[in-house]
Amino acid sequence: MTTANPRPSAQTSNSAENPWPVRSVATKVAAWIERLGSIWVEGQITQINVRPGTRTAFLVLRDPSADMSLSVTCSPTLLRDSPVPLTEGSRVVMFGKLSFYTGRGTVSLRVSEIRPVGIGELLARIERLRGLLAAEGLFDPRLKRPLPFLPRTVGLITGRASAAERDVLSVAGARWPAVRFEIRNTAVQGPTATAQIVEALAALDADPEVEVIVLARGGGSVEDLLPFSDETLCRAISACTTPVVSAIGHEPDNPLCDLVADVRAATPTDAAKKVVPDAVAEQALVAEFRARGAAALRNWVAREARALTDLRSRPVLADPLAAVERRAEEVTRLRDAARRDVRRLVDGQSTVLEHLAARLTTLGPAATLARGYAVVQRVVPGSDPEVLRSVEDAPPGTQLRVRVADGALVAAVMGRDKSGETK
Repeated sequence: MTTANPRPSAQTSNSAENPWPVRSVATKVAAWIERLGSIWVEGQITQINVRPGTRTAFLVLRDPSADMSLSVTCSPTLLRDSPVPLTEGSRVVMFGKLSFYTGRGTVSLRVSEIRPVGIGELLARIERLRGLLAAEGLFDPRLKRPLPFLPRTVGLITGRASAAERDVLSVAGARWPAVRFEIRNTAVQGPTATAQIVEALAALDADPEVEVIVLARGGGSVEDLLPFSDETLCRAISACTTPVVSAIGHEPDNPLCDLVADVRAATPTDAAKKVVPDAVAEQALVAEFRARGAAALRNWVAREARALTDLRSRPVLADPLAAVERRAEEVTRLRDAARRDVRRLVDGQSTVLEHLAARLTTLGPAATLARGYAVVQRVVPGSDPEVLRSVEDAPPGTQLRVRVADGALVAAVMGRDKSGETK
């Protein structure tokens, strides 16, 4: 069993001292390519060269998603007998075998069958790609970036001298005359459209002055709009840091770039309206806001003036001292009443005190003495006099002190009488 990359044997070893000649390299390359066998290849025809009277037609098959192509040879009969006319830009599937021409060192695909890719198959492939990109989140609304209100510079990618370019420039200029455009004219259909659009998109995204990018085309058939459903372009739009507006065709057209872009416009004219504001409408809006603000301010001032008038008309502010005067009169009245009450209380208590003093005077020792009574105290040397309460406490010879109303007498006990009174 042979391997795809056999190691050189000792007889075929390669070194600086034992180099391979060109014919050996060409032969080995041809042998390696020969082992690939017959294959199916899909691409887009970009060039057809059929010379009258020759048995070989020369074509160039290009990958629409990359800048790569392959030389193809076939019988002119395949092109003439194709059920669908094959022209430059046609998407096809070819069956053939790669050949390496050792004389020129070129690779060519010799095909024996060519199948045009129909509209149904193209739409099915677009749907499969739609599902893939949706599963990766490229259509997620949360990833959509808002458009600036008034961009300094608008990037425009469109066909040269196209109706879409005229629509965008005329409508945007009429709405906001000061708007600036950075225009990139590219192919908008055909085999080179995707690569040119991706290159222009990258250039505008890298420009710091460009704040929004518009991708515009004036509609077309499904085949014409295929570049705008290309996976490479969709991923390039998703990778942009600048907001992208997709304005491809009209309402029925719905290429995949519409779903990846941050904003979808129905037409190029609609894109111009979404990108820049209408100066007349904005001026009218500013005037309306100014009028509403002025009216609100006037209403507020009038409302506050009425509130101030109401406050000033209240009695407390119309005559501020009236409340103080009323309170002063009340204070004076309460003070007089308090004085009368205190005076009445003092007079009543004075009368009570006089009565108590009279009773105290009547019941006190002085009154008793004034009525002829006397207080007898026993005098004990070295101590205070003690009131004599019993004849037993005053034996004969006891010194006594007799207090009467107008003074005191000193006496001594001489004896006792029969009644028990001391003499």
